[in-house]
Amino acid sequence: MINMDSFRNEKRIVLASASPRRRELLSLVTDRFEVLTADVDERAAEIRMEEEGVPALKVSEHLAEIKAQAVYDSLSDEEKENSVVIGADTSVILDNIIFGKPADREEAVRMLSLLSGHVHTVATGVCIFAGKEKKTFTEETQVEFHELDDYQKKLISDYIDTGSPFDKAGGYGIQDMGALLVKRIDGDYANVVGFPVSRLARELSNMLKYSLE
Repeated sequence: MINMDSFRNEKRIVLASASPRRRELLSLVTDRFEVLTADVDERAAEIRMEEEGVPALKVSEHLAEIKAQAVYDSLSDEEKENSVVIGADTSVILDNIIFGKPADREEAVRMLSLLSGHVHTVATGVCIFAGKEKKTFTEETQVEFHELDDYQKKLISDYIDTGSPFDKAGGYGIQDMGALLVKRIDGDYANVVGFPVSRLARELSNMLKYSLE
């Protein structure tokens, strides 16, 4: 955990995300933060980026910056100087196609079936505003689902019955029953949950000169 007291000009840490999973993961880095969100039309931003030809692997990074920028802009000049605003967004990508949150059961079945038997990329983009400094990055993890056999189909159906897929990119959470669909991962597990906290801690340390306990 970052030792907040070791930085002589203590900063206000703001998470620009309402995700309970990101709140839980950020608490591994520091327990001294607050949550502020701004009204951002993510779908409109995604459509605009698609029209502009933004690569799928970079979409989450741009969305993270949009979210963080909106919260940062809502602060006063004094608050901006003394705050660290962290935005994040996660994309599930297969064959250069982004799988968002399924709207209904049919779409959830389609997504999870398409992911089965393949390796997909989970890309989480992060944007950090610290005073006048800004840092953005994307962390990628490769995830392989089991083949779409009868057992996988039953798992998908049972999982959708829980209601969990509908608020998650790609229709699954690796931290819950969605883990049963996964054969292996290559990369940061926390990144698949929605926040690459290991890299985030290092980036914050580099930007703010915090020491780590």
